[in-house]
Amino acid sequence: MSNPPSAEPGREPLSATVPVGWRWAPTWVLCFVALWPAPGYAEAVMVLGALAAIVRLLLARFRGGTQLLSGPAWALTSVLFAVYWLPELVSSIDAVDHGRAFKESLVDLRYLPFLWLVAAAVANARGRHATFTGIAVIAAVWTIDALLQAAFGTSPLFWGIDQVKQLISGHGMCSAQEIALLDRLSGVLGPCNLKLGVIMASLSPFVLFASGKRFGIAGWLVAAVAVGTVVLLAGARAAWLTFALVLLFSGWRLLGWKRLLAVFAAGALALVVLNFVSPQFHLRIQRTGAVLANSEDSVDIALSGRAQIWGAAVCMVREHPFNGVGARNFRDAYPACNPAPDVMPAWGEGPAHHAHQIVLEILSETGAIGLLLWLAGAALAWRAWRYSSPRAKENARPAMLALAATVFPLNTHLAFYSTFWGGLTLLLAALYSGSLLARDDG
Repeated sequence: MSNPPSAEPGREPLSATVPVGWRWAPTWVLCFVALWPAPGYAEAVMVLGALAAIVRLLLARFRGGTQLLSGPAWALTSVLFAVYWLPELVSSIDAVDHGRAFKESLVDLRYLPFLWLVAAAVANARGRHATFTGIAVIAAVWTIDALLQAAFGTSPLFWGIDQVKQLISGHGMCSAQEIALLDRLSGVLGPCNLKLGVIMASLSPFVLFASGKRFGIAGWLVAAVAVGTVVLLAGARAAWLTFALVLLFSGWRLLGWKRLLAVFAAGALALVVLNFVSPQFHLRIQRTGAVLANSEDSVDIALSGRAQIWGAAVCMVREHPFNGVGARNFRDAYPACNPAPDVMPAWGEGPAHHAHQIVLEILSETGAIGLLLWLAGAALAWRAWRYSSPRAKENARPAMLALAATVFPLNTHLAFYSTFWGGLTLLLAALYSGSLLARDDG
């Protein structure tokens, strides 16, 4: 009997180097992403994945770790978790709500083994292709679903999820009031979870790179138009900037600067058209234009009340400069720092829940210590990119761009220490680490 063909000289076949129990890692990651419209189930999948990862590592006594991840990938994934988690822990020492802050830091330890699992999912060519392509397919399906909602008024995917929910519990995913007040495209997430724009903007690099790789310039352009339409109609202006950054850095290498400028010109024309045909879009353009008016009230209107929130955040930084008011304690500290307590805020009654800006969130909730740790993590992530091979950079480019655009500091943001957005950000960090520092580097 002849011997089976050998792998590349000096390297074992990928199937031989990946422990059997870890070959399902890409499937686990994709299940987590696909279940984002049902946050409770997504959280359960994440926790189960973390438990499965730690159990398998314990059973193996952490031996054979380089079969899962390269040494640098183990290190970078763990460090990026640490620079996210350590500020939480330090901030809980004298937080406004000490018990809650300390509990949050303990609960968030579950992220570490899950991040190892995510990084292992993209640590070889087969897993990387399955994971990145799977995320692109999920985002593409959500895009088509949202376009159908734009055309016919109903998201087919959300309608199906809502019907299942009614069969199980006797009531739908969202209240009648939330449905009645819907003023933007909500897609698969539904009227009570208006995060479609920011999610699609953060996942768009996977769609654009996959489309460009398979179908060339035409594929990239079709994907850009489809995802861009959804991002614009979803109404989150922070998502518009995120998607613009993705277009800029994914398009210039494929299209060149002249064609890319034409794409942005077409985008500007689309903005003009939408401004006339969509009342909700027109309202957001008007609100954005208010920033040009020479008054503090106009700026606050343009920022949907965020100027008031940012003033409170600055107060918290001044009062708690070293380790902040505590992760997820912003709402508790807000009343004492509200710069305009007698004025009804733009979002209605109640305190603001977070700073809506990554730098102010880190400083107000975790202080200067937290900001220094986050900056150290950013520096290490950049250093890993800088000293990686061109082939490794190409492998990691979609995850790198998704992560960089999501945490871009000159933008507004969801809460990075919330379960949902923190989980998404850490997922992108693990995808970046695992693909950039992959075992196969190919």
